[in-house]
Amino acid sequence: MINIAVLGTGKIIPEAIAAMQASKKFRVVNIWARPHSLDKAAALAKQFNVENFTTDLDEIARDPAIDFVYVGLVNSVHHEYTKKFLAAGKNVIVEKPFTTSAAQAKDLIDLALSKKLYLFEAVTTLHLPNFYAIRDSLTKIGDVKVVLCNFSQYSSRYDAYKRGEVAPSFDPKFFGGALMDINIYNLNFVIALFGLPKKVFYHANFGWNGVDTSGIVTLEYENFLAQCTGAKDSGSPSFLSIQGDGGYILAHGTPNELNSFDLKIRGAEVKTFSLNKFNHRMIHEFVEFGEIFERGDYSAVKYGLEISLNVMTIVNANKRL
Repeated sequence: MINIAVLGTGKIIPEAIAAMQASKKFRVVNIWARPHSLDKAAALAKQFNVENFTTDLDEIARDPAIDFVYVGLVNSVHHEYTKKFLAAGKNVIVEKPFTTSAAQAKDLIDLALSKKLYLFEAVTTLHLPNFYAIRDSLTKIGDVKVVLCNFSQYSSRYDAYKRGEVAPSFDPKFFGGALMDINIYNLNFVIALFGLPKKVFYHANFGWNGVDTSGIVTLEYENFLAQCTGAKDSGSPSFLSIQGDGGYILAHGTPNELNSFDLKIRGAEVKTFSLNKFNHRMIHEFVEFGEIFERGDYSAVKYGLEISLNVMTIVNANKRL
């Protein structure tokens, strides 16, 4: 088992710990919290049978038994905390978005590569069996012409935001907003399949404090266009579609889950695939991270980091903060 320390006590943390334990690859050995959230760390430790919890980052950095650190904190500190633990010789899994700028992303990547540490961005989309099957099916639909991605969910925090109560996910100071949150999944999907585009445009709806509550990223490739819609101020059925001159791929459900997809080759019947193995989306990524680490597959680390840098390059060029 791979020993991992978890940083944070927010909404994502119980899901992440449960997924780590279900993966049977990671053993959570410590939970870090800021002093005002120590009671939450204690409750999580009790809930998941984790032996240690602390407010001391250096305690985790010094512990030789800890192999990985999971950074599940607010977007604005991803670079700072990831860099601290890479510098201390720890492997790191950082929640999406990887950083808040391309320069920060390159800084972390250069440090990880120089020390040959394992650094992963936790983007569930890219580790799902349905994603790999979509990638392998691309050649069957001919030349790609249009890619459409929509991840729109009315945020549980949006009503409070409209009343003037600002959670970090709607606060520009913490790099909140639709582009840096919900649309990151769409961008990872497109960039992982097709690489960097020639041109990028971002058109957004901005809230009263300047945060983008919804928006559309248009990516212009050599021979096709892709649009990525992300919304936290409204909802609709979410999907991913790739249209080619020989057929189409239509993925159902939110892009972070990719529950199933249809493959339609012109002149043939629609085939539906549902290949994900686990009931929770996050289990797949922790299984894959663990397997990559166990087999020493550093090429897989470099591949993932290239996608992370490319996505942050797109985001950095088009966000308004």
